[in-house]
Amino acid sequence: MAGSQETFNKKDKEKKRLKKRKDKLQKQADRKANSQGGGLENMIAYVDEYGRITDTPPDPSQRTKIDVESIELGASKREAIEVNPIRKGRVEFFDHSKGFGFIKEIETQEKFFVHVNSLTEEIREGDIVNFEIERGAKGMNAVRVKKL
Repeated sequence: MAGSQETFNKKDKEKKRLKKRKDKLQKQADRKANSQGGGLENMIAYVDEYGRITDTPPDPSQRTKIDVESIELGASKREAIEVNPIRKGRVEFFDHSKGFGFIKEIETQEKFFVHVNSLTEEIREGDIVNFEIERGAKGMNAVRVKKL
């Protein structure tokens, strides 16, 4: 009384799925059989003395001995340069009501911010001053400002 639960459509789909799997395995076997890889030896590349990539190993008789201790890693060491921390400049702008201004260094023409708290004595625009610089939140600031 009970008929088969499988329909023609289900059987057809199953046949296609099995055929697809069989084709995939066949392609995989063909790739393995026809591969040109040849193992690790064919994948190794060498670099010659001119920096070119070759497939022939270097000649061991032409090797040069390198002293491992002489190799420096990182940046080369800089020599200490003595810099006078006290700079000379001219007050370009100073607002007494707001308590800040700018000093232009005479040698490099760089401008530095100066705050009233960094002054040792009162200054005005056009005054020649000695000062030191320190890194602030927004750049270099003139500190310990003295009028000449």
